[in-house]
Amino acid sequence: MSTRIAFLKGHGTENDFVIVPDPENAIDLPPAAVAALCDRRAGIGGDGVLHVVRSAAHPEAREMAAEAEWFMDYRNGDGSVAEMCGNGVRVFARYLQRAGHVTEGDLAVATRGGVKTVHIAKDGDVTVGMGKAFLPEGDVTVSVGERSWPARNVNMGNPHAVAFVDDLAHAGDLLAPPPFSPPTAYPDGVNVEFVIDRAPGHVAMRVHERGSGETRSCGTGACAVAVAAARRDGADPAVTGTPATYTVDLPGGTLVITERPDGEIEMTGPAVIVAEGEIDAEWLENAAL
Repeated sequence: MSTRIAFLKGHGTENDFVIVPDPENAIDLPPAAVAALCDRRAGIGGDGVLHVVRSAAHPEAREMAAEAEWFMDYRNGDGSVAEMCGNGVRVFARYLQRAGHVTEGDLAVATRGGVKTVHIAKDGDVTVGMGKAFLPEGDVTVSVGERSWPARNVNMGNPHAVAFVDDLAHAGDLLAPPPFSPPTAYPDGVNVEFVIDRAPGHVAMRVHERGSGETRSCGTGACAVAVAAARRDGADPAVTGTPATYTVDLPGGTLVITERPDGEIEMTGPAVIVAEGEIDAEWLENAAL
């Protein structure tokens, strides 16, 4: 491992990430090292790590290399691997722009949830084509303390349970994963969103992200919320033939989600790089032990 490891820190609606540029996939990042980097007291601090690798250099992304030069090797704050992170993709694209790998306009980013189309606008916002939602059948319930709610099962490349509630405070502290049933609905865990209405086409949410706890924002979660809200409101674009757009307020900011009649979902929001520096390689090696 190099004695000098570059990093950057960025966020998308305050969903924050440690960015580790590693084009040739030469840096070993076991779960313990990722968790140490994301530790807000003993490390750099973040909800996750964006490991920036050329698709051709990563065994999980080589098949996507013809479509997307860069692979977002995303890890949750506890070191576990995740399929997708919507806010992470926007920040990932902003890093590629900052590093001179891409310019304003369109690009493709490989993820474990497939290749995502990204547009970097002149005004600074980044739009990500999030693909289509899959809505598994079956009833799901989520609970906090003595309260329980029916939840919509929405898969955005990663699993979500969306519950509409009367008050976001009912979600509790969201430090521990909210219990759900049946247990077979999410064998690998789930991201849980609690949602209230603010106006027609306008909702607010809190989220417990699998492997990270409550985060200030979750891009795939906001998409799942918009999809669930459209179905609840009788505004399924596949049925109406009209795009459904929802403004989604999160603790860290606002995202705009549009689902088109063909099922494709677009997410638009900010992405900011706030700092860059170097990681002590010896510290990281020790953290990985």
